[in-house]
Amino acid sequence: MSARVPIQSTDSPLGQHASRTERIGSSLPFDDARHLLAHRWLIDEAYLLDDQDYERWLDLMSDDIHYFMPIRITTAAASSFDTARRMAHFDEDKYSLNRRVARLHTEHAWTEDPPSRVRHHLSNVRTFATDNDNELIVESAVLLFRSRGDIAEPSFVSAGRVDLLRREDRDWRLARRHITVDESVLRTQNLAVFL
Repeated sequence: MSARVPIQSTDSPLGQHASRTERIGSSLPFDDARHLLAHRWLIDEAYLLDDQDYERWLDLMSDDIHYFMPIRITTAAASSFDTARRMAHFDEDKYSLNRRVARLHTEHAWTEDPPSRVRHHLSNVRTFATDNDNELIVESAVLLFRSRGDIAEPSFVSAGRVDLLRREDRDWRLARRHITVDESVLRTQNLAVFL
């Protein structure tokens, strides 16, 4: 019996209009052109996040993006859930992501003054086909290293992600991101950064 309970956008008020696309079949071979494309997309995104180039990062988001990281809880093995229902660290749509990024450019973003130094380490990337040739499901693991100031200890956030990438015109955009953190208590000062 798996202890992993998949995250659903339907668990979120902001996710009610998110795509319901699911993966089909086994993961694509690592030399499949679709896997290579998805892997490169994730790496390019990680560099934008590390550079804190959030305006260009927002350009990678689909208009119906659902960016969701529910709070992880510890439950018995027989439970049918391991996240808090309707409670999340991130529960964002395109509008709220834009507002979060805009706030970082104001004098009120004291949680990021001085800015964090961040590095996103990606691994375990698997890509899956869907019933739509213009959409891919991509699973990955991310380890975020974050350092602020000169004295405070750095922090780490480890998580798994399940993304929906969608081709819109000629570009691929993120239409859904479900993030499963590996700790129930995050040991970072705040979440003014993105996974």
